[in-house]
Amino acid sequence: MDRKYDVVIIGGGQTGLSVAYFLHRYKINFLILDENEKAGGSWSKGWDSLQLFSPGIYSSLSGWMLPPPKEIKYPSREEFIDYLDKYEQRYGFPIERPVTVQSVKENCKYYTVETTKGEIETKVVISCTGATSTPYIPKYEGMRDFKGQLLHSYYYRNPDQLKGNKILIIGGGNSGAQIVSEVSRTHDVQWATRIPPRFLPDEVDGRYLFDSASQTEQDKNEHFQDHKDRILSDIVMLESVKEAKKRGDLTARKSNFSFVEDGVIWHENNEHQVFDAVIWCTGFKPNFSFLNSLDIVQNHKIETEGTRVLQKEGLWAVGYGNWTGFASATIHGVGKTAEKTAEEVIQYLMDFEDFVPILDIKP
Repeated sequence: MDRKYDVVIIGGGQTGLSVAYFLHRYKINFLILDENEKAGGSWSKGWDSLQLFSPGIYSSLSGWMLPPPKEIKYPSREEFIDYLDKYEQRYGFPIERPVTVQSVKENCKYYTVETTKGEIETKVVISCTGATSTPYIPKYEGMRDFKGQLLHSYYYRNPDQLKGNKILIIGGGNSGAQIVSEVSRTHDVQWATRIPPRFLPDEVDGRYLFDSASQTEQDKNEHFQDHKDRILSDIVMLESVKEAKKRGDLTARKSNFSFVEDGVIWHENNEHQVFDAVIWCTGFKPNFSFLNSLDIVQNHKIETEGTRVLQKEGLWAVGYGNWTGFASATIHGVGKTAEKTAEEVIQYLMDFEDFVPILDIKP
């Protein structure tokens, strides 16, 4: 096997690049494997009008700031993808794409990474494939009876995709609010959420969500944990969301219903409502299928201490939610977790005789 590295990072989105930034300062021989054809990670799969809900100054990776948006306060999806592309180029990260990792197998003190472009041997594997790789759709009674269009937000791009005029959008949070705001301009929309949507004041941006939740992170009391979860689901008032709220389009019903062939039956009053299409804004599950050969994945999670996998040495997982570092799945929060992970990886590699780190502190 002629392809050997100290570290292989699986995933070339914001998390993989954040980890790479801190590793490259030590002149480590590492490689990023990314399944996408171009830079951008999960952002390349977002809907056309998707916006970040924090200003650019609070939506940057370590080392280099996101340039200010051209026209609006909040950067667009395309602007952030362009930033990630230039971030890769700025630091000259070694990235191979498109390449799919099929499995990771133990090989004495090393790992063999099997990909669609051959095998790679590495001392360390860092999984950074993201928390949004597998769309999640909750089960509802009668789902299979519904004859209309079903579309998860993962596949939604713009209202032109929708068949018919009566649209049910299920799921809250910022994704749900942004898509409701867009679709309701051209279609008859009903929004359904598990809990009533909570809107932030107009002058507050997404940085508040991170900062407020961070204040409660050190307190492990259940009440504060519940409060933290509610904070992170609060909706930022982007211009499109403000406009939709003024139109009266952001009133949500409780998502307590059963599907029928042409729509739903609301349980609260047995009302029958007809819909042509349904958009699920119900979140995601991470995809760890490439780690199944290691027998460490249970219910889409891996047992970790911070980001270090407990059951296997030389294996880390970053950016999958708070169980791999608080806010590590966010742009604003991933840097701190990525830096700590890089430090742990360096310490682990010190046990290999052929490893000699050279610190380069240039930004």
